[in-house]
Amino acid sequence: MSGRKWGQFSLITWIIATGLATDDIDALLDGVASRLIEAGYPLIRASIAMPSIDPKQRGFSVAWYRSSGISKEIQEHGEEGDALFQRSPISYLLQNQLEFVRWALPANADTPPFPVLMELSDQGATEFVMKIAPFPGGTALAGASFSLATDQAGGFSESQIAGFESIMPAMALACCRIATTRVAKDVLAAYTGERTSELILTGQTQRGGGTAIFAAILLADLKNFTSLNEQYEPNLIVDWLNEHFEAIGRPVIDEGGEILKFMGDSLLAIFPAQAGDTRSACAMALAAAQGAIRLNEKLNDRRRARGEPEIPVDIALHLGEIFYGNVGTDRRLDFTVIGRAVNEVARIEKLADSLECNLLASALFASQTGNAFRPAGHFKLKGVELPVEIFTWKGEQ
Repeated sequence: MSGRKWGQFSLITWIIATGLATDDIDALLDGVASRLIEAGYPLIRASIAMPSIDPKQRGFSVAWYRSSGISKEIQEHGEEGDALFQRSPISYLLQNQLEFVRWALPANADTPPFPVLMELSDQGATEFVMKIAPFPGGTALAGASFSLATDQAGGFSESQIAGFESIMPAMALACCRIATTRVAKDVLAAYTGERTSELILTGQTQRGGGTAIFAAILLADLKNFTSLNEQYEPNLIVDWLNEHFEAIGRPVIDEGGEILKFMGDSLLAIFPAQAGDTRSACAMALAAAQGAIRLNEKLNDRRRARGEPEIPVDIALHLGEIFYGNVGTDRRLDFTVIGRAVNEVARIEKLADSLECNLLASALFASQTGNAFRPAGHFKLKGVELPVEIFTWKGEQ
């Protein structure tokens, strides 16, 4: 490479070893760039870009600059992210069904007007090369791109381009391994929650496997939502539902809770009592419930101003021992919570309308929260033998 003897397979071996040892794409890129420079490549920039299977982003790129080190860029879903992608060399290659491209710099009238090429031209670059490496599997995680830019007079030599091509299979393998691990973690967390996804990834995947835990339980239910399905188009219903789940769910996550399920127009979350600290678990659950009610009310204010229907929320809080683990069929499992306390919190929530209060708690939960609730009386719950005492929230303290 560039007239220097490159140790046989040394960089390729390092790439594969690093790809197996770390999930840090920054470390992989930084190491490759520094080793290419040692091999005689006068690089000013190198980058790796990959798509994502993520509810918040369509892809990301990591770039190494000789002058400033590592920088990252995330492309979000939506018009802005789409526009950013359309102004990229990757988009050009995909649209033209190419896997490899070389552009001489500085940019001229024949150079595609991509921001990265204009930036590199300003930095004195003489050539930019990019190669796309497809991944197998037929998923949205289609592949990775790897690019290099140099300020060497005349651009890259043919031997340097051949060396670049030779390391691409190893780069693709390392990126694919890192990407699939990242997808497994991020997508599983998006669908099951951070705490639950960690348990699944550590091997807790057998039906019936789980543990008994003590936790505060929060059940939120949107009122009158069923009737709206009869009056409005499904796309509006889905948009409104997502808005309300965002308003209700954000405080749950911020307070350290785990959202386990979205059940139609309801949300179920838990706040495990770490080291038996039930008071702290209940404090977090109550703070989440209060925050959810406030955000939901603000959302309804905005909706009312737009002439759209309001959707109030009722929340029930409980404390008890539950089974936290896998239930289902042998090939289709749900990591969830079951138990008497889960059934009871669902029954408690049904009393919200008759008690004219949108935040209820069991006696056990209320006893852990100081002066936040007042007793409302004893009530018979379906499936529960003896009447239970229910408490109503006093409002903002």
